[in-house]
Amino acid sequence: MKKEALGWRIARNILILLGIFMILAPMYLVVVNTFKSLDEAGKNFFSLPQSLDFSNYVELFTKNNYWVYVRNSAMISIVGIVLVVLVNPAVAYAISRNFKRTYYKTVYYLIIIGLFVPFQVIMLPLTKIMTEMNLLSPFGLIILYTALSLSKGVFMFVNYIRSLPLEIEEAARIDGCNTFQVYHRIVLPLLGPMLATLLVMDALWFWNDFMLPLLLLNKSREFWTLPLFQYNFKTEYSFNYTMAFTAYFMSMFPIIAVYCFGQKYIISGLTAGAVKS
Repeated sequence: MKKEALGWRIARNILILLGIFMILAPMYLVVVNTFKSLDEAGKNFFSLPQSLDFSNYVELFTKNNYWVYVRNSAMISIVGIVLVVLVNPAVAYAISRNFKRTYYKTVYYLIIIGLFVPFQVIMLPLTKIMTEMNLLSPFGLIILYTALSLSKGVFMFVNYIRSLPLEIEEAARIDGCNTFQVYHRIVLPLLGPMLATLLVMDALWFWNDFMLPLLLLNKSREFWTLPLFQYNFKTEYSFNYTMAFTAYFMSMFPIIAVYCFGQKYIISGLTAGAVKS
């Protein structure tokens, strides 16, 4: 085995340390300033707090309809994820098992085009369409998330399903399974790691997304999600960044929990179907 060059090891470790610093330094500033008053943060922004002051948390939790925005974000994320689970694998299975037909092949390529179209190109047309359909609401946002997730989900699933041997499904049909039972009992369990990967990626997107809620929900305060609340928070409090940091910090916990739960599936899910025996 060829020994790794000393210079490369030093450069690699420097890059790793630089990456860790770039991640942890902003996190440090966010966390320490949540325990400071605005005056203390203005005087000693980079230092540790003189004492643990929980007034920012108390104000955040008791005022500003914070829990309404948490509920909105949770509802949109959970319902969106459920629809992704129901729609994406089913569409991918239908396409993969009928790929030789022109119609299904055309649908597949039209869906995949969405991966290559920048969001900025379709941003204004989408907003116009949703306005005309009177869907500037959480329901409309969920529909958009489900539709936009199709490109990524179908791209991940179709080629993997096509690599599965048809003999497994044929044996199930001989045993009396219909198409839905074959899909539900055989194909869907095999998609488990890839589906978990898609769910983690989409959960991160739905919870943290700012642009689509801004376009669809910003006019109605009762529909705001947490990122919208944090965006409008600065204007309302004249750049009270200690309160803003507190809101940012609290919004991280659900995403950290989702990632910790699903991170073991990400590598296996992304590489599923890539290695052929």
